[in-house]
Amino acid sequence: MIELGLKFTLAYLIGAVLGSLLVGFFYGGVDIRKVGSGNPGGTNALRTQGKVFALWVMIVDIGKGIFAAAVIPPLALPGVGIDPSIDRSLVLYSVAFAAILGHVFPVWFGFRGGKGGATAAGLVCYLAPAAALPVLISWVLIVFTTGFVGLATISASLIAVIFLGFTVLPEESGLFLFACATAGLLISAHRGNIRRMLDGTESRFASPGARWLRRGQ
Repeated sequence: MIELGLKFTLAYLIGAVLGSLLVGFFYGGVDIRKVGSGNPGGTNALRTQGKVFALWVMIVDIGKGIFAAAVIPPLALPGVGIDPSIDRSLVLYSVAFAAILGHVFPVWFGFRGGKGGATAAGLVCYLAPAAALPVLISWVLIVFTTGFVGLATISASLIAVIFLGFTVLPEESGLFLFACATAGLLISAHRGNIRRMLDGTESRFASPGARWLRRGQ
């Protein structure tokens, strides 16, 4: 269990490196926590800093999750090594979840991070490539029709749970539980967005579908 705990912690610390703040450092000290919604995530980066800045943020946030899941589980830590008594899938999915957890609650930044969508998306593509297409399609459709990125992220996480529930159980129960835990974390991280959507005050991207729906109201 020492191996599992250390690798979980290492993945969490990697996940806690926020792409927006890292990219902002190289952009002359831009801190997107002080502009827009104040959230250090990709959506606020796009709204306040533009497409190129947001693209680099997405690359970092997606990449760090994939890096953690690909590198940390098979790593033989000095003085610890590989514990043969631990299920390797438990290590893999624990490390993957820890990277998302670190993004949402980063120790480096007062435990106030992003919403976890980009990091989770990267891990879904890496751990369950077959789920990537339905998840992406659902996300794009909801953003296109409503303009709500938060709603799209929540819905995509639930689509991943449903898809994996039908395709990997019972053989890959660890992957399914990872998807469930991730969906729960993303929903929790979007609590404020959910409240604002219910109140009618949530910001949305202008999309053709959203404009069409508003004209029909």
